[in-house]
Amino acid sequence: MSPEPHPEAPLKRTLAREEVYHTLKNWIIEGTLAPRENIRDQDLALQLGVSRTPVREALRRLEDEGLIETAKNRWTRVAPLNLQYSRHTYPVIGYLEDLALQLAFVHLSPQDLRAMQEANDCFHQAILEADSRTALQSDEAFHGVLLARSGNPELQKIATEMKVRMMRLEWYYYRTHGTAAPSVSEHQKLLDALHQQNLPAARAALAANWTSSAGRLMNLPEP
Repeated sequence: MSPEPHPEAPLKRTLAREEVYHTLKNWIIEGTLAPRENIRDQDLALQLGVSRTPVREALRRLEDEGLIETAKNRWTRVAPLNLQYSRHTYPVIGYLEDLALQLAFVHLSPQDLRAMQEANDCFHQAILEADSRTALQSDEAFHGVLLARSGNPELQKIATEMKVRMMRLEWYYYRTHGTAAPSVSEHQKLLDALHQQNLPAARAALAANWTSSAGRLMNLPEP
């Protein structure tokens, strides 16, 4: 089912392109636009209160990111969830984050570690409250500190782009299983190692977190 018309005022024209893109991406990640759902730019433009141009531009960007599929002159639809993709992608993202950790290690400040702790605490609370959106955002914020402090914008860009499709599966996991409690303790082990300035232990904790997360997703039924 397509989203209901947006209840608020139309998006500001100066921000339309980026806001339309981010809105549609969030709808896809969160399942508001369901996997394999056919969509029409005219309907989306009406719901968002904008012209069809920024919607078409957003759909092209989302197609490049693998969230939209098109068959020329036939249909445009939300890409299906793909567990096979995650089997190939999770190890790659894990290696990218390991590199980010190694680059970030000497630059992590007490403020960075506090930000990671706050993100993990928020993640834990969101899981207890079955708040999938906040859980996903907090998990991304926790790992995002390492990417941001790596000092390598290309690494951050590549890892972030690869994570977008994974976020759909993680959202699906939170919705259908309602918990990712092991990740909380796995995050804490990583934080403890960082506080102790023990890089090998931090790398081992990060690798364990990625291996555990991948295992949970791999056991999901094919959506």
